[in-house]
Amino acid sequence: MALANFFDTAIEFLKGVGPQRAVLLQKELKIFSFGDLIQHYPFRYEDRTKFYSIAEVDDAMPYVQVKGKFTDFEIIGARNKRRLIGYFSDGKSDMEMVWFQRIDWVIHKIKPGIEYVAFGKPTRFGKKINIAHPEIEPVTENNLKGNTFQPVYPISEKLRARYIDSKQIAKLQVELFRVAEAHIRETLPDNLLKQQHLINKKEALKNIHFPKTQELLLAAQQRLKFEELFYIQLRLIKMKLVRQDKFKGQVFNDTNILTKFYKEHLPFDLTEAQKRVIREIYIDMKSGKQMSRLLQGDVGSGKTIVAFICLLLVIGGEAQGALMAPTEILAQQHYANLKKYADLMGITIALLTGSVKKSKRQPIHEQLQKGELKILIGTHALIEEEVKFKKLGLAIIDEQHRFGVAQRSKLWQKNAEVYPHVLVMTATPIPRTLAMTLYGDLEISTIDELPKGRKPIQTTHQFDSSRLKVNGFIRSQIELGRQVYVVYPLIDESEKLDLKHLMDGYESMSRAFPDVPISIVHGQMKPQAKDFEMARFVKGETKIMVATTVIEVGVDVPNASVMIIENAERFGLSQLHQLRGRVGRGAEQSYCILMTSYKLGADSKTRLETMVKTNNGFEIAETDLKLRGPGDLMGTQQSGALDLLIADLSKDGKLLQRAREAANEILINDPELKKMENALIRTQIESVKKTAVNWSRIS
Repeated sequence: MALANFFDTAIEFLKGVGPQRAVLLQKELKIFSFGDLIQHYPFRYEDRTKFYSIAEVDDAMPYVQVKGKFTDFEIIGARNKRRLIGYFSDGKSDMEMVWFQRIDWVIHKIKPGIEYVAFGKPTRFGKKINIAHPEIEPVTENNLKGNTFQPVYPISEKLRARYIDSKQIAKLQVELFRVAEAHIRETLPDNLLKQQHLINKKEALKNIHFPKTQELLLAAQQRLKFEELFYIQLRLIKMKLVRQDKFKGQVFNDTNILTKFYKEHLPFDLTEAQKRVIREIYIDMKSGKQMSRLLQGDVGSGKTIVAFICLLLVIGGEAQGALMAPTEILAQQHYANLKKYADLMGITIALLTGSVKKSKRQPIHEQLQKGELKILIGTHALIEEEVKFKKLGLAIIDEQHRFGVAQRSKLWQKNAEVYPHVLVMTATPIPRTLAMTLYGDLEISTIDELPKGRKPIQTTHQFDSSRLKVNGFIRSQIELGRQVYVVYPLIDESEKLDLKHLMDGYESMSRAFPDVPISIVHGQMKPQAKDFEMARFVKGETKIMVATTVIEVGVDVPNASVMIIENAERFGLSQLHQLRGRVGRGAEQSYCILMTSYKLGADSKTRLETMVKTNNGFEIAETDLKLRGPGDLMGTQQSGALDLLIADLSKDGKLLQRAREAANEILINDPELKKMENALIRTQIESVKKTAVNWSRIS
């Protein structure tokens, strides 16, 4: 078998697997080959290096290992309430071992009078310490040494039911390592290993599965995490360099229209952050290289006006601009916002969404092709075949994470001779580590201050018992002429339940405020009915809007100053932050009240405390990353954008920074990786499948 293909060997050919087990491993753990198995890393380790005397054992300890003999067994309870108690003694003290399942098998297997090693989590029951369902093995010379960290592997319930547990996986790893050791090759150059103080690949793989000491385990983790992050960054930086090199950009440096807008029509002063971002974009757009930039800014930080100013730059250069948003409501809002400015400047602008009638589309298509229509705003409708620009200069994509890369690139390809500049916008602040990994091929601009005169939203957490006090506060705000949102969570399992929940809320609001006109909006309403209710609220005809999360991204109502979030513990942090951003759009002081019952888990408490403590979207995003992990945060678990084997973006930020710097330095000095010292890197990249996102994989 050729050396390069050893790790592609199908898993069924490993001794101890066979065809039936192979099918299970493929389905449950996505382990198809030797390479997949050796990279199926443990998620924790049990410390078997120490034996405790029974007298030392305490229920605060995580896992303990004791040795002794069973003096007696007793079955307590009848039928399905049966439990087996084994009285276990080390000669000086005793404790209980308890089984609730497979009792007959345990009695048959374990004999009094023989010395055993028992391992498990100690708990206290009354005055006695016990271990439920301990791992039991007869004492052998090997386990008496007690000198290992035992790996614990991720497995599924189905595997457990077929008697494939973590120990079985560990046995397979031992067998695999025996045949694979000679085939493990180094993937990082010697000078990089020295510079980063890393151990070699073979040592790392050995000690990730079978660490002898804590130090060796840490060294193995450090090495494998660095390598993974290094190759991901290498791929992203390479993409960026190739694009900068290969894709020429249209040059836009005529600022006449822009200056006119600044002098005559800009309704407020830009913040320093907005000015800085516009400068960064302007430098890109006149450089002669295609711009690919991510613009991130918190809710209400003024990204839309920045987008319009960039569009003006393009129109000044005789080209056109497009802005694509993920939903009709958002596209309509952008259109309404930008049309005000476009009309002042005498610039043609149109809206194209799925609901625009065919008869109205025709003139849009014609004006677009002739170059008479300067700005087109819309949804996915923009990437349809018949939408053709005369000369697209700038494509702006809003709420990037809702569009796939393929949809993004369709918009690029609207120009035959030269790609348009691309500006990707998001109101979901992205922690730095995640931004560097998801968007490492884009330049990043950040608007990190709110417009002047905006008062921070005051956020409080109230329990359901304070309902009367909260209603009194709502009443006082309505009397001041303000409007109020009351939002209920969507509970995926049952839309009927959501509706009942929402209707109950609507009724209790109607009872509490019989004289106040109330709107209701939810996902099951027809779009016209939803728009009608929204419009009534915008006009101020209704004072309270009872809704589900459909208003998360939606219409600006400057007069709405109170956001009440019911069952706030059911929402994720970024969703709470987005909802809170619906208020605070005007000059008045705004408030957000998070309502919950007293029953709260630790994560829910952290989320609510974070919301009360800060309005800063970037701080909130960092906390969210720690709580939920990167995949959930950006919906990337599905998209495969984060194909991580061992690194953890919420914890490995410093390592990621080091990996990015190292990758950058190598590519600046040797963009094609032709130098001898980078031969290992080149070999690794060539051995990985062309479609892979994670170049550190063993292939």
